[in-house]
Amino acid sequence: MTRLLAGVRVIDLSQYIPGPFAAQILADLGADVVKVEPPDGEPMRRLGEVDEDGLTPGYKLVNAGKSVLRLDLKDEEGRRTFAELLSRADVLVESYRPGTLERLGFGRERLAELNSGLVHVALSGWGQDGPYRLRAGHDVTYMAVGGGLAISGTSEAPRMAFPPTADYAAAVQAALAAVAGLFHRGRGADGMLLDVSLMETVLAWQGPSLTAAARGTPLPRAGGMISGGAAWYQVYRTADDRFMAVGAIEHKFWHAFCGAVERPDWIARHAEPMPQHALAAEVAALFASQPLAHWAALFDRVDCCVEPVLDPTEVPDHPHVRERGQIRARDGLVEALFGLRVDGGPPALRAPVRDVEVAEIMAAWRG
Repeated sequence: MTRLLAGVRVIDLSQYIPGPFAAQILADLGADVVKVEPPDGEPMRRLGEVDEDGLTPGYKLVNAGKSVLRLDLKDEEGRRTFAELLSRADVLVESYRPGTLERLGFGRERLAELNSGLVHVALSGWGQDGPYRLRAGHDVTYMAVGGGLAISGTSEAPRMAFPPTADYAAAVQAALAAVAGLFHRGRGADGMLLDVSLMETVLAWQGPSLTAAARGTPLPRAGGMISGGAAWYQVYRTADDRFMAVGAIEHKFWHAFCGAVERPDWIARHAEPMPQHALAAEVAALFASQPLAHWAALFDRVDCCVEPVLDPTEVPDHPHVRERGQIRARDGLVEALFGLRVDGGPPALRAPVRDVEVAEIMAAWRG
């Protein structure tokens, strides 16, 4: 097990994907994470088809490694218990709309009174202030406003990504912020409020497209070097309706690709201006002439950044994924483990999510 954050106590007061995944990263790093849910549980428990235990696979996957405590924060006893947990915690991850914690009696001043060293990660769609602070949203709208959708997709229309990009990117951002906050606190500082926005996480990636637009040369959707305009950076359909991914950006890789498919006349065309529609059509015709197995076998022997697009059923059995031990199947779930190894050790395993009683957590956290 990875124990980099051993001894760190985390309260996960979030729901759905971003906050829970952020807290799971902290658990994967060794923190003790207690997820606090309302009496009826969080909606993700029942969002979609449920298993025999009454829980959805998505809920169990994103909350593995945590203990779950149900508290009614609108009730005086529930607030007392929550206040004691806060007094003993190192990190609070929450994803309420701004102002909700204040209405429950746990605004910044109250949190500071309870625990001056608390690292409070407030993860929200739009941030803690600004005109959109209370506006509803989901991944697709955060991507839309943050610039992540405009040049993604085909020439006809933007296309959403899966899994939801803003959700998972903001989760990583929130976990990184929490660890940085703990590091800062460890150097003698007090706790702090860390404001993490899903939209702004997406926005932070948009420097190149914003700069191009400001210079009057906006990046075209499906027309840029790595957005669909280059023949040597594309996804191509095979004869059996599968797909191959080509990422031969560097000239040496394109040269190797052209040699492998016996098309030396394509080598110099690497430098053709974007979009390279004519060349892409020729490469597409080539890939369409044979099934995926043919191309996978050919390029397995050639170092040129070309790989088959794997179906989710194929990923666990890929030789590299299997050798690295990144996938674990148990209890009808297929887990993708946190991609970190410490000193050559294996990835950290996660215990199943489990419901616990107040007494168990208090006994552990008072110790």
